[in-house]
Amino acid sequence: MDFLKKHYEKLILGLVLLGLAGAAAFLPIKINSEKTDLQANRDRLTNPKVQALTNLDMTAAEAAVKLMATPQLINFSEPNKLFNPMPWQKTPDGRLIPGNKVGPTALTVTNIVPLYLKLTLDQLTVLDTGVKYVIGVENQAAAKVPDRHKKQKYSTVNTKNDVFTLISVKGNPNDPTQLVAVLNDTGEQAIISKDKPFQRVDGYMADLKYELERKSWVNKRVGEKLTFNGEEYNIVAINQNEVVLSAKNQKKWTIKYNNPGP
Repeated sequence: MDFLKKHYEKLILGLVLLGLAGAAAFLPIKINSEKTDLQANRDRLTNPKVQALTNLDMTAAEAAVKLMATPQLINFSEPNKLFNPMPWQKTPDGRLIPGNKVGPTALTVTNIVPLYLKLTLDQLTVLDTGVKYVIGVENQAAAKVPDRHKKQKYSTVNTKNDVFTLISVKGNPNDPTQLVAVLNDTGEQAIISKDKPFQRVDGYMADLKYELERKSWVNKRVGEKLTFNGEEYNIVAINQNEVVLSAKNQKKWTIKYNNPGP
């Protein structure tokens, strides 16, 4: 115990020196370990492990390229009228409608009927001088109303009137099977018998409607007039498919007939 009391300071100093020596010996090992860890971290950051890329889905990009290769035609006129505005018009009941839906473009053809030239063998009269044939003439397309009614022409062979010339009689003259006539206007042959009259389409008449003003017309013919939308129009032509109108300024409109059929 006396020894410890006399030399404890030396013992403590020795232990401290021994610890310092151990620490000095351990320090290079620690430094090398830290260097190794730092190098590993540096390598991990500067040379990361990269996974290989999978096949890319280019469907959307390819579709976009194809779409751009096809020029797009953009119409700013119809039907939105963005750069081509149009007038609007108010109807009598207060509705607003586009300007192209009024006037002749809004007219509707509801029916078209053919007008015939008809020749019928009405009767015959046996005379001493020969047989005289009574042939009925009905010209439905005549310009004047009285001329549209049926009229009878007394004819003998090789006689001419204002409509036709009777050129021959087939069968017994007193009871013929057919009469053969030549029409004056076209030179066409007309075959007439008792049970089968001759007829030819010489024109048409039409029924029309203008819904915006609740107007309608029936049996209108070429040359007649229609008044609607504050204007007067003349019918200049009718055929089985359309009606042609003309305004006072000579502008024309063709109104198609959408025949629903039988």
